Amino acid sequence: MKLNPILVVLCLLLVSTDCYPQGQKELPSADLIITNAYVVTMNEGKDIFPNGAVVVQGSRIVAVGGAEIARNFKAARTIDAQGGIVLPGMVNTHTHVSMTVFRGLADDVPDRLRRFIFPLEKMMVDRDLVYWGALHGSVEMVQAGVTTYADMYYFEDEVARAAKEIGIRALLGETVIGFPSPDAQTPAEGIEYARKFINAYKNDPLVTPALAPHAPYTLDAQQLRTVGEEARAMDVPVLIHLAETTREIETVRKLSGKTPVEYLDSVGLLDRRLLAAHCIYVTDSDIELLKTRGVGVSHNVVSNIKSAKAVAPALRMFDLRLRIGLGTDGPMSGNTLDIIGQMGYVSKLHKLVNQDQTVMPAIKVVEMATIGGARALHMEDSIGSLEPGKLADVVIIDNDSVNMVPMYDVYSSLVYAANARDVRTTIIHGRIIMENRQMKTVDVEKIKAAVRSISEKIAAAAAKL
Repeated sequence: MKLNPILVVLCLLLVSTDCYPQGQKELPSADLIITNAYVVTMNEGKDIFPNGAVVVQGSRIVAVGGAEIARNFKAARTIDAQGGIVLPGMVNTHTHVSMTVFRGLADDVPDRLRRFIFPLEKMMVDRDLVYWGALHGSVEMVQAGVTTYADMYYFEDEVARAAKEIGIRALLGETVIGFPSPDAQTPAEGIEYARKFINAYKNDPLVTPALAPHAPYTLDAQQLRTVGEEARAMDVPVLIHLAETTREIETVRKLSGKTPVEYLDSVGLLDRRLLAAHCIYVTDSDIELLKTRGVGVSHNVVSNIKSAKAVAPALRMFDLRLRIGLGTDGPMSGNTLDIIGQMGYVSKLHKLVNQDQTVMPAIKVVEMATIGGARALHMEDSIGSLEPGKLADVVIIDNDSVNMVPMYDVYSSLVYAANARDVRTTIIHGRIIMENRQMKTVDVEKIKAAVRSISEKIAAAAAKL
């Protein structure tokens, strides 16, 4: 067939100007599109798309909106959410993930920290325990829709290794403490260990290394200053327990005449690098100081009430626009690592404490579990909400389970009705880590077997205490 040269030129012009005939325009490619989704963005406007879609290219979200946006891309993979809730991955702002191996040990025992935890850690904690415990806890979090967590423990390079194998995002603080620990005999050795860890992971896409001075009462003022200086020099976050116990308040008051918050400010640690866990016993002036300094706060309500401490003034902090998120604490303290299980407690306990059933509504709690946690970690520019340009940390939650039917208000259902097993699929950094409750990156049975083996040794050691 002889080609008409005029038609050939016209076709070339159409191609060169990207003006394809109607219905034939080449669509931009995407790696993954989630369709048929009840999309809860947690963006500034709290936009919801009851019949929505999320488009992912590489590690980032490129589009979020109604079902029609899916037609604008050609996807390598499509996931039908089947009407499920599509939510930004939840953020666990404080834990000690490797302590899954100690879970359930010496519950309901007074002064458990000094009678059991510290002695057992001294006897049992090594690289192997930390690695397997971190794998175990990370699986639990992925299965519960947690896509980012902040951790403080020993041998954090082993926690990082486990996080990378799982594919979970982690802010990992190497512990610095004022007595011999499993990986350092002195605070100076702890800082040196942390320095090597930080240098190894400084630019990792999933792992953010950090320094973790244990608490204001387990390091002296000069040691705390040194940690702050090192953190500034290496440009890394700092994680600490703060204002957690009445004993801490009394100790710091006798030492300095200040509250723990004021004391940290005096030694140069209270700034935007800091993520402070607990903050139970804080004054109004402490709260204002935390806000002024841009400190992140982790609210660990289940762990705190289990240990009969108190309920932190998290509602006041949230309403004053502090950087506050939710944490589980270690699995020997709160026993579980899922944020969904925390949410109902957060809402109900603050209603009880304030004697007002209207306070701490579900929407605030979901905010703390997602974008609030991202703010606490100073990572809100990259995670915490479903928005174009942000990292693709996304979870799909089944809203067809018996406990989720009917659903009149999505936030209410998430806070008061959902449980961890309602999480069906977890995507981190654009990678499907769990799909339809099946882990894609690790052998869960192998991990459980290793933890059971470790637990037998721990039980034998605990029986001698």
